[in-house]
Amino acid sequence: MLFQETGLVVIGGGPAGMMCAIQAASRGVKTVLLEPNEKLGRKLRITGKGRCNLTNNCDVKTIMDNIPGDGRFLYSALSRFPPAETMAFFEGSGLPLKTERGNRVFPQSDNANDVAQLLTRLCRSAGVNVVKTGAKQIVTEDGAVAGVATGEGYIPCSAAAVCTGGLSYPLTGSTGAGFRFAEQLGHTLVPFRPSLVPLESPDAYCAEMQGFSLKNVTLSAYEDGKLLYRELGEMLFTHFGVSGPLVLSASAHMRRMGSADYRLSIDLKPGLDEKKLDARVLRDFAKYANREYKNALGDLLGRSMIPVVLRLSEIPEDKPVREITREERRRLVSLLKAFPVSVSGFRPIDEAIVTAGGVSTKEVNPRTMESRLVHGLYFAGEVLDLDAYTGGFNLQIAWSTGFVAGNSV
Repeated sequence: MLFQETGLVVIGGGPAGMMCAIQAASRGVKTVLLEPNEKLGRKLRITGKGRCNLTNNCDVKTIMDNIPGDGRFLYSALSRFPPAETMAFFEGSGLPLKTERGNRVFPQSDNANDVAQLLTRLCRSAGVNVVKTGAKQIVTEDGAVAGVATGEGYIPCSAAAVCTGGLSYPLTGSTGAGFRFAEQLGHTLVPFRPSLVPLESPDAYCAEMQGFSLKNVTLSAYEDGKLLYRELGEMLFTHFGVSGPLVLSASAHMRRMGSADYRLSIDLKPGLDEKKLDARVLRDFAKYANREYKNALGDLLGRSMIPVVLRLSEIPEDKPVREITREERRRLVSLLKAFPVSVSGFRPIDEAIVTAGGVSTKEVNPRTMESRLVHGLYFAGEVLDLDAYTGGFNLQIAWSTGFVAGNSV
């Protein structure tokens, strides 16, 4: 196919790519958006369990506090397009939003497809030419972008924006192509690692409780014995270890996996301190005084967890409840307040929600998202060495960097 010369080729039709294309085309820049998937925003459509936590209703400082790496790089982009502007952009385009616990923002419809479809519609109305193919190579002449080679032919252009995502969810198209383009053009890649990812554990009892979920528990994560993260919420035991919202959030703090020692502790009864929990256990034990210990925990714990707690508490399971000593009861209470889970590593990067690492931010202008090495080359979204904790912060990075890139071309 013979392509006409265009102003900008955006590589990747995810959140950063669509935002970049919409902004550039709205300013009159002739824009082509390359996306090999049948639909734009394929990964976006499955975020937030299909609900799409599209930002966090907070100020710029709070977002930067939730970026463990080089958050300062984003100060300019977040100031130009903060969460308030993101919300106004979507609501002004006809998508009603709502704010939930933790200031997480969702579409009122609870449907991520509505977000992707709105952005697709805005691309069309702005005049973006969406071409369903992938980029093969970014061609440069005299240190500047000259064109993009695609599966359908060569597109001459004066600018290219790499918005290809990371390495997580490869089935949605996040195959790392953008990292290859960046490296070919002389950019440094910060080593990749998974972030917001389930954790593997050597503890056999995790697999024993596979499929068992915990709600309203407090998870604490420790690095070399020091508290690293603590939050109330939900989690899940799996055949490999642990997963669920709390675990994914904790994983983002574990930035030295392989060199540091990590462990988890679960407070199964965060609403009760040890004294109140002991009184609660005493009441249960009085109620089941004539039973064996193994038959006295049904009011306290889910069925899947009882055999594990019986073993870890080191109280003989056939011991009559009325004979349980004060010291044994204290061991049980301590276990309920600090249930241990060892951590041996992350699950593979293709199971991660976010890729940490990527194009070094030192080689990108934070005010424009343009490469400092190649004129007319821009980066936005997860391809950059930027990642954040859960709560809508990662998508806000995509919106803000895409917005700035699209307005700088």
